[in-house]
Amino acid sequence: MASERLMETFRGRTKNEINCAEITEINFQEMKGFMPILKYFVKGGKIGPGACFRLAAGYAQDAFNAIDAALPEEPVKALSQPISCAAVLAKKMGATEMHVVMAPGFAGGISLSGSACGALGAAIWLTAMDSHEEGVSKLGYFNNPVYSAVIDRFVENTDCEFECCEIVGRKFESIDDHAAYLRDGGCSEIIEALASS
Repeated sequence: MASERLMETFRGRTKNEINCAEITEINFQEMKGFMPILKYFVKGGKIGPGACFRLAAGYAQDAFNAIDAALPEEPVKALSQPISCAAVLAKKMGATEMHVVMAPGFAGGISLSGSACGALGAAIWLTAMDSHEEGVSKLGYFNNPVYSAVIDRFVENTDCEFECCEIVGRKFESIDDHAAYLRDGGCSEIIEALASS
């Protein structure tokens, strides 16, 4: 519920867009390497100087308010047997119970939106936390072969597709729909590949 509200709040700020390429009107495949992209965002480009940084800064309070409003004082009964691609992956990667509980917000491409793969998002998030604990600097994230290996394992199993709805051929209608898809073996190869190291 919290991630669903976050998506709604973000879409309200970006004219209903959620993907970076759509918001910035940039073809990232034409830009090679991290430095040209960083310079583009720092100096401006089609979206104006620092627009992405202003978007992130302005969104922070809205995000906090959306999360706070979504977290009820009383526990909410789960609609289905709790299962999500991100939670299954988190368990396979040895995440703490707290992180396994947090991971389902990624499911189905963040709150079942069909956007970027939630299992990949969870894998990168968990890998980043592990790398942070091992002392990798923030700038080291972009050049760290550990992240490249995660993405390489992912694209080998998805024909280089990153959008959940493209990988599975549809958007999920509900938490139950997503859970049933996973119980029937959906995305199991991707999850196994991301969990391996």
